[in-house]
Parts: sequence; C-alpha cells; structure tokens
Amino acid sequence: MRGPLLAATGGAMGGPGGPLARAIRDKLTAALQPTHLEVRDDSPRHGGPPGAETHFGVLVVSGRFAGLPPLQRHRLVHEALRDELAGPLHALQIVARTPEQWQSDPQAPPAPPCLGGSKRDKEKKKKEEEEEAAAGQQ
Repeated sequence: MRGPLLAATGGAMGGPGGPLARAIRDKLTAALQPTHLEVRDDSPRHGGPPGAETHFGVLVVSGRFAGLPPLQRHRLVHEALRDELAGPLHALQIVARTPEQWQSDPQAPPAPPCLGGSKRDKEKKKKEEEEEAAAGQQ
C-alpha cells in the first residue's frame, strides 16, 4: 500500500500554496492522519487579490471518519482549524470521506460556484449605478 497522498493545490504551478494553505495541511494531517488530503485555495474565484488565502476547499480521507455522520466529520475538521477559522480563513468547503468511500469513488466533487460575487464586483456595480443616476439627473 502506498503512503498517504498529501497535496496542496491552488497556485499557478499547483505548488504547496501559501502559509495558510500549509498550516491547513499540517493541522489536518496532525489531527486526522489522512490517507489522502487535498487543500485547494479558492480565493481567486471569490474576488480575492493574489495571495489572499481567504477561501479554501479541503478533501480529507481519514479512518477517523468511520461510523461518523457528515456533521461530526465536519466538526473534526473545524476543531483542527479552529484558529484559522477565527482569523484569516473566511470560507471552507469540506469533503470528508472514509478510506472505503474514497476507494469506491476516488473523485473529488467540483468546487461550488461563488454565488455572492466579490466585494470588488459589488463596489464596481454600485459605482456604475451611481454614475448612471448622476448622468440621468443632468
């Protein structure tokens, strides 16, 4: 049996990611001893500037999840990342599977779309609306 696959994705080169990505990977590895771990930085998809590290997705495969419902699995992930969730980490998508579940379906689900738009997009739209209103009053 091969050793655990621990990957961090998200950079242009798919490298280990920034400091928050590395912290997430290290803490989940220590807490859950995963057989497979993917850490994905989704910040650019949510309007974050380069290197923002605010939105992440994780795929964690661990024997610690055996017999636990999804809510309890997510709680284990949240507990491991308590400090990050209280600070720089704004959003976290979690896929938590047992090794048996991963073996029967080794596909990561696609990342969900960003439904809220970015702060910059909202500010740009507001500015455009204000400019249109001002032009209409002239």
